[in-house]
Amino acid sequence: MSLSKLLPRALRDGQPLKLPTPTVNSLPLRRADFSNLAEALDYAAGGETGANFYSGRGDLVVALPYRELRVQALCLARRLASLELARGARVAIVAETNPDFLRFFFACQYAGLVPVTLPSAINLGGHAAYVEKIRRMLETCRASIAVASAQLSPFLTEAAAGLDLVRFGTPEVFDELPESAVALRASGPEETAYLQFTSGSTGFPRAAVIDESTVLANLFGSVNQGTDVRADDRFVSWLPFYHDMGLIGCLLGVVTTQRSVDYLDTHAFAMRPRLWLDLLTRTGGTISYSPPFGYELCAKRVSADDVAHYDLSRWRVAGVGAEPIQPETMEQFARLLAPAGFDALSFVPSYGMAECSLAISFSPVRQGMTVDWIDADALSDHLYARPAGTGQRRGFVRCGKPLPGHEVMVCDAAGAQVQDLHIGRIRVRGPSVMRGYFEMPEETRKILSADGWLDTGDTGYLVDGSIVVTGRCKDMIIINGRNIWPQDIEHIAARQPELRSQDASAFGVPGPGGKEIAIMVVQCANTDPLMRDGLVTRLRREIHQELGIACLVDLVPRHTLPRTSSGKLSRSATRTDYLERRAEEREQDSLNAPELLSRVG
Repeated sequence: MSLSKLLPRALRDGQPLKLPTPTVNSLPLRRADFSNLAEALDYAAGGETGANFYSGRGDLVVALPYRELRVQALCLARRLASLELARGARVAIVAETNPDFLRFFFACQYAGLVPVTLPSAINLGGHAAYVEKIRRMLETCRASIAVASAQLSPFLTEAAAGLDLVRFGTPEVFDELPESAVALRASGPEETAYLQFTSGSTGFPRAAVIDESTVLANLFGSVNQGTDVRADDRFVSWLPFYHDMGLIGCLLGVVTTQRSVDYLDTHAFAMRPRLWLDLLTRTGGTISYSPPFGYELCAKRVSADDVAHYDLSRWRVAGVGAEPIQPETMEQFARLLAPAGFDALSFVPSYGMAECSLAISFSPVRQGMTVDWIDADALSDHLYARPAGTGQRRGFVRCGKPLPGHEVMVCDAAGAQVQDLHIGRIRVRGPSVMRGYFEMPEETRKILSADGWLDTGDTGYLVDGSIVVTGRCKDMIIINGRNIWPQDIEHIAARQPELRSQDASAFGVPGPGGKEIAIMVVQCANTDPLMRDGLVTRLRREIHQELGIACLVDLVPRHTLPRTSSGKLSRSATRTDYLERRAEEREQDSLNAPELLSRVG
């Protein structure tokens, strides 16, 4: 690749070059010490920094200083006020990476309304599935108004059909509203800042209620202890705003620290991951986050010739989280980019979830990854993280100590706290924990105790005060940073005409490279091979369309799925049976191998 190809297209074509907002700011740095998000933007507007949006070709499209964002957000807030919505009414925003998202999100903060981010990603061939997903989310959050770009507005229009929305459409539809003369009153510390749908909850949407004081407590801990934000820092992000890492870490985290940020559309990154490294090089980015699969994608797509043109020496915080961290993946990325100045000590492993605003813990800055190599047998047989000897071992990355003011404990199946290195369910308590799921008291009680302990749904252990995540609890599947609820997969099976509601059980198993893959075991009475193949093909296609994941479908006879004593399907027992059957099949194949080889010879 020639150096000229790394230059902005406008400059290559001899056109006037737009300038991004500067890194250096005249404002004294404040690190998220605000009472609400509106106050944070008010302060940031006094400086020169802002948000910058880049095209899929890497060209700067819009440079939006925070002072201009504030003016636009206040104007829009007055227009929204003309609708005379109840305080705390929900505003659903299809979260595309553009300035309108920022404008609407902060307009809600000034008007005392609650923004709700909706996904903008449409899976291949998933028009109907996407519309249904958006509709379920609109119903769940009981949105009063909804907005989407001109490109996605037709999907929103379909999803909103028949719903009791006051107004919906493109941003221009709302810009036509008159400005109200009523004095604005921003959302207060104890009011809701936003609703965040939990990742992967498409069939049964759950929206975490995050108050202003809650998210600011998380931001304060994250930018002080977590990343130690400095006055010369600059963020770069390709993460979507409907993901908590993109919204909290790479939008609210930069506004509350008055930093400039450079945004690349998520789809553009997926198509050309080199753009992420290009942007870090050109803008001198110092802080950027990604789930492990983003680093892996770069490692696969970036060539040695590309590396020669990057300068990643200023990238001091390479945050990684949102899914289990495979040490080999991160080491491969570090080796590849070392000639470009990337330092493996820049890796900052972290642990968090939407129900805790975002972050629960961070590894220390400039420490890199600390990997525990654990004896695989002790891990599986005794739930104990014994250092590996000469046998089979698994590597787990330490994710650091909890944020200030937060407590973490690990409990066994009976709920009793276990000692360090013993594996159990991870629970967290502190000021970052959500109020609950929106209008879902029963779902809230399942994971949030009366005394404030949040059951994260993860398994892991503590060592020297640091959290180590070993996997998900039995019902959760995590793929490419997304939490996939098994009920969502089973729901697709239940609607097939030849299946019943209790004929399917979904779970995750380790796949190649330690990554989790989704499995669904399905009871099927039909013995016709063509009919069975058709069912498997149909299920895999619909799961991919609706959830965006690949799923292996395993057909078994009726009355095969194990159940609990109360009659419910047992996913953990189904998973165990599946793995045992596969192990027996592999063993039988190995026994037959000599005979097969002799026949070939």
